[in-house]
Amino acid sequence: MKKLLNTLYITSPNRYLSLDGENVVVLEKETEISRVPLHNLEAIVTCGYTGASPALMAACAQRDIHLTFLSRSGRFLARVSGEFRGNILLRKEQYKIAMDHERSLAVARNCILGKVYNAKWILERACRDYPLRLDIEKIKRKSQYLSETLVKIKTCTNAAQLLGLEGEAASNYFSVFDDLILQQKDMFSFQRRSRRPPLDYVNAMLSFAYTLLTGMCAGSLETVGLDPYAGFFHTDRPGRMSLALDMTEELRSVMADRFVLTLINKKMIDAGGFIQKENGAVLMNDEARKTFLTHWQLKKQEIIRHPFLDEKIEWGMVPYVQAMLLARYIRGDLEEYPPFFWK
Repeated sequence: MKKLLNTLYITSPNRYLSLDGENVVVLEKETEISRVPLHNLEAIVTCGYTGASPALMAACAQRDIHLTFLSRSGRFLARVSGEFRGNILLRKEQYKIAMDHERSLAVARNCILGKVYNAKWILERACRDYPLRLDIEKIKRKSQYLSETLVKIKTCTNAAQLLGLEGEAASNYFSVFDDLILQQKDMFSFQRRSRRPPLDYVNAMLSFAYTLLTGMCAGSLETVGLDPYAGFFHTDRPGRMSLALDMTEELRSVMADRFVLTLINKKMIDAGGFIQKENGAVLMNDEARKTFLTHWQLKKQEIIRHPFLDEKIEWGMVPYVQAMLLARYIRGDLEEYPPFFWK
């Protein structure tokens, strides 16, 4: 299994990245802020607008270090990676499945089964952990709806039906998401999911977490030799990492939503970490992003037992394991793709 290395995050917008020998150098107005050896890095993520030198981009591509550029709000902009590796036969089979509606639906269905199952257990665990602080009957009703949706997903026969079931499940899950915010209620509230732009503090953090998670999934898929742009649930679109988004779906609630709730409920972040733009968009400031990313890295190092492999792994390795299992399915080593079922 691939070793989980480090990711360098650049949160200040005016930092420029350059190369000096075997080191990435972080500059601000031509003054060196820090340097990190390239051999210590698996990925670099920057929220700055000053960019990176061509020499660094080339070095990252040669060493298979993914260099990702995000906007200040955390929206994905671009990604530099090296030449495609892996078995060309694996990718050809991936494209065949993507073009075959029945086989594509089988994979998409399992991804959405994972998404709805995990969302259900977010609600169930909340009821178990905070029975005196939540409207248990209300949340149990939503959980029951998700259970019924799981049955429908297993038997759905077309992509349009699956998309409808996924949307209804997400709507029901998010309808009680605000109930799961137990601290700082005067500052953090959630009414609905708003994406472009995020319109409140909670949505700003959710969007940022989803972007980081999608980047992890894309890198994992490339590592095992798959094309992150050829998906089975999300439709093809220029520049859209459809397969990475497919994989992100099943991991959203357990890796991103729970993480955001933890930051709020444990008061690791507060309302002072956000700014509001004239168009209503809400963004995290530099300090909030640093806090967010520090705890995100710690979260990735926590140990869990993978439900399919029945082995202990780090949370940060889950996207890679799922990519590996998907590759095994495409090669014909598994009868179906096993989604990540958390409990």
